[in-house]
Amino acid sequence: MTRPTQLPDLALPPGRNVYFASDFHLGAPTAASSAARERKIVRWLDQVAPDAAAIYLLGDIFDFWFEYRHAIPRGFIRLQGKLAELTDAGVPVTFFTGNHDMWMFDYFTKELGIPILRKPVSQVIGNQLFHIGHGDGLGPKDYTYKVLKRIFASPVAQWLFARIHPNLGIGIANKWSQRSRIQNAASDEKYFGDDEWLLVYCRELEQQQHHDYYVFGHRHLPLDVAVGEHSRYVNLGEWVNYCSYAVYDGKHLALRHFEQA
Repeated sequence: MTRPTQLPDLALPPGRNVYFASDFHLGAPTAASSAARERKIVRWLDQVAPDAAAIYLLGDIFDFWFEYRHAIPRGFIRLQGKLAELTDAGVPVTFFTGNHDMWMFDYFTKELGIPILRKPVSQVIGNQLFHIGHGDGLGPKDYTYKVLKRIFASPVAQWLFARIHPNLGIGIANKWSQRSRIQNAASDEKYFGDDEWLLVYCRELEQQQHHDYYVFGHRHLPLDVAVGEHSRYVNLGEWVNYCSYAVYDGKHLALRHFEQA
């Protein structure tokens, strides 16, 4: 295991927080439920914006995304508008691609001022070291997905898909995304203890370099688990069932749920 890329330190002024969310899966499981979820996400962004020092979106924000040179998937304009409003106001937003939106290229960077990251990174936030990413393809097992990810991430595969007309290409991809795990959430309810793949990954990395927090999405189950005596693995869950996110206040990282009793 190689050491991850380290981003520049992020200072955290008093009274400011850093927010993490992932797995909105906009576009699934139905157009109506996705539209309601998008409005909820916008309300959440409105709520956190006043004290946000930074916002990290950790992938699978969209259940499918592919950027053609002159076309992007329809919809999700309320979220895009809110993100533009945040970055225009000086709130840094960072986007990590997930396995459902790995075909993001430069649209969000050029139009919204949001950097796109494709691999996990480490970063000092406040005075603690975080390791942050979507989480797909990390740890042991999941060999079939790791092969598929290598194929989908190849420039050749991306070039070939871009040759398909958007009407057909996006239609094919939407059919494929209907096989998403988010459509069958019960399969994500089980916690595998020490066999959790991402927990194994965190513990292996912790042997090389200490991190205070490991923050991932992908797993769809909100988790806060000890990695070592002074480090924790936090999984952000998802927004179809849990509406969960994490907030860091300079001392502690805590899981929260938005608009849930």
